[in-house]
Amino acid sequence: MSAGGTHTHNPRALQPTVSRGWWLERGSYFMFMMRELSCVFVAWFVVYLLLLVRAVGRGEAFYQQFLQRSAEPGIVLLNFISLLFVVYHTVTFFNLVPQVMVVSAGGKRVPGSLIGASHYAAWAVVSAVVAWVLLGG
Repeated sequence: MSAGGTHTHNPRALQPTVSRGWWLERGSYFMFMMRELSCVFVAWFVVYLLLLVRAVGRGEAFYQQFLQRSAEPGIVLLNFISLLFVVYHTVTFFNLVPQVMVVSAGGKRVPGSLIGASHYAAWAVVSAVVAWVLLGG
């Protein structure tokens, strides 16, 4: 009891304790945390692209210097790991889209599998166009 005669309680006493490794206890928790972590690598790709644009804008010497730094093993490894995380982020996003995107056609709801498949098809087309451009068309 407090000095005024009323009961006090500790709100933290009612909260269960959670271990720091709670996300390692189940595969679904781990995959959720990996998706959250993937945002860091998406951000790295944005920064890397901005650095590339800046190097190109500054002229040939800066661009060549950027390419030399990009060829360093640590940067190559970081970009490869980033690619894996960005692909994971994209796949998990596309898998969630049918659950949150309601599309109607002719008064009927379009099946989620068709919505998801259309996203993957668009991704494949865009990837093919980018590959064609990069490989010299």
